[in-house]
Amino acid sequence: MYAGDLFFAMQPIETKRLILRRLEMSDAQDLFAYGQDPEVARHVLWEAYQSVSECRSYIRTMQRRYRTGEPSSWGIVLKESGRIIGTIGYMWYQEEHSSAEVGYSLARGQWNRGLMTEALRAVIAHSFEVLHLNRVEAQHELTNPASGRVMQKCGMQYEGRLRQRLRNKGHYVDVALYAILRDDYAARSGPEMTD
Repeated sequence: MYAGDLFFAMQPIETKRLILRRLEMSDAQDLFAYGQDPEVARHVLWEAYQSVSECRSYIRTMQRRYRTGEPSSWGIVLKESGRIIGTIGYMWYQEEHSSAEVGYSLARGQWNRGLMTEALRAVIAHSFEVLHLNRVEAQHELTNPASGRVMQKCGMQYEGRLRQRLRNKGHYVDVALYAILRDDYAARSGPEMTD
């Protein structure tokens, strides 16, 4: 579908404290270290990992998407440790509307340090400056307001509550939808959005 131009090339992105890069098979242990935590998996649509082999399977899926230029995720590397501490990337892309959804997860030990805000700002900048999208959206379960605060800090605007939009861990859940437009991003241009 995207193979011709590799639209989602997922080239590395560097911020003050992070490197966003393609996942490698050697990252499986790092993914497992945080992804086995039920608290990390609670508000995302994947189950907590039970084995390193599950992480390898996920990495193989991402590597296939890298090769074909499909929406995929970067691994989030913390510079101070060199370890993968989360993922961030594109859930879907609509070419005709020039829009995409971003999703992310982060190791519990790294919460409340502003790291996901830093990563999301970089991905938003990439979305508008490199991919030339018009709209980037994200959603979070209403029971996870911290994720909404990350979106707000990155200039995303609350657009509404979607009732029982997703089924997660056996239950239908309400989500809050946020988005930022190219015009919004241009109006916020400056160091806070480009890290």
